[in-house]
Amino acid sequence: MLSKKSLLEKLKNIPDPELGISIVDLGLVYDVKADKNGNVEVVMTLTTMGCPLFDLIADPVRMELSKVKGVKDVTVELTFDPPWTPEKMSKEARVKLGFF
Repeated sequence: MLSKKSLLEKLKNIPDPELGISIVDLGLVYDVKADKNGNVEVVMTLTTMGCPLFDLIADPVRMELSKVKGVKDVTVELTFDPPWTPEKMSKEARVKLGFF
């Protein structure tokens, strides 16, 4: 079975195209889950509702997770509920961006 932890580790390899920081560390990934058939669903957000970069993030998400043994299909769902805030970032991301 594909674990949430292992899938999140793979997603840490994907940087935000503008900031160069992992989408996981930025707090953009709200959930990732896989069913027993290898179908993976990623629920994520963007830093702003009008951000035009969704495809520049979603395509690498699909490609990276498709490399994982047992993954058959990857769906990326975009949500703005709840809205993203800087508090969702990891400590490392906040330090890199000067929030400390």
